[in-house]
Amino acid sequence: MRVVIVGATGNIGSALVRALAGEPAVTSVLGLARRVPDWQVAKTTWAPVDLRDADTVGDELRAHFEGADAVVHLAWLIQPARDPVTTWQANVLGTTRLLDAVAAARVPALIQSSSVAAYAPGPKDRAVDESWPTHGWPQAAYSREKAYVERLLDAFEYRQPTVRVVRMRPGFVLSRHAAAAQRRLFVGPLLLGPMVRPELSPVLPDIRGLRFQVVHTSDVAEAFRLGITEPVRGAFNLAAEPVVDAALLGRLFDARPVRLPRPLVRAALAAAWRARLTPASPQLFDAFVRLPLMDRTRAAEVLGWQPRVSAEDTLRELVEALRSGTGALTPPLVPRLPGGRLNELATGVGRRA
Repeated sequence: MRVVIVGATGNIGSALVRALAGEPAVTSVLGLARRVPDWQVAKTTWAPVDLRDADTVGDELRAHFEGADAVVHLAWLIQPARDPVTTWQANVLGTTRLLDAVAAARVPALIQSSSVAAYAPGPKDRAVDESWPTHGWPQAAYSREKAYVERLLDAFEYRQPTVRVVRMRPGFVLSRHAAAAQRRLFVGPLLLGPMVRPELSPVLPDIRGLRFQVVHTSDVAEAFRLGITEPVRGAFNLAAEPVVDAALLGRLFDARPVRLPRPLVRAALAAAWRARLTPASPQLFDAFVRLPLMDRTRAAEVLGWQPRVSAEDTLRELVEALRSGTGALTPPLVPRLPGGRLNELATGVGRRA
């Protein structure tokens, strides 16, 4: 099999490249990314592609997709959150161009990275399956764009019924290698490694809606590998047990959960956002506390997927990596960007990709 991965240098993409290097059914991998890494992996070659380039990217993608047995779409801009036009151009219009190229090149399989954020607000006391509405939370750009891409996929499947379309909907995808990148994307430059210590947080906020799911990056990469090699279709929820709540976080940080009003926490986050101290918007917080819990039965029964790393172990790995500033060798995952945290502040938190 010849596989093309769009967005091959990010959190999931880099793990999938490693997974496919050991997959006998895959003969070659083409990794596409805005910034090509200086990283050699068995079976893998690299090429630059920017989905925002409306003038040339369509022809480039079609040429790259010719003869491919599967295209995996992982490319996604979370930042700049303060410039939703840019993220829309990359995520929605870029996906439109990619789908057109998949159809033009007659690729038989498309494996798309969706998200729990594509789901409409849902329950926290029970898990929902893949039939739950994918309307997102429209005020948050990330959720809104994930939901819109679901509509693009609906239309694509209607127009291209012979293409096998797989939609992966993971919870929060975490790992040691992505820790530095996720700190930059969601927390900002003020979270220093020495601050991520249990003894510094004797209490932690417990707010209504603080129940969510995480999954280790390596387990998500395994789900994508199965989506490529197995003749499956449709959507798959990906999450590890147990569900993360204030009690689990309390054990992790050796801290006592303290109930706080959700409006108070949101107001504090909104103030930090306005002061350009955090890259995560208050609207993203609104979406987060409304995410449904996902049932992963279909992934187990149809895809044959089971997570190997528990949610608690995944979080422990992330915390340790945040403390030590761990990253990886690809441009999005490097432990330290040029200029460091001062440059993050100077260029405007949440204003750049």
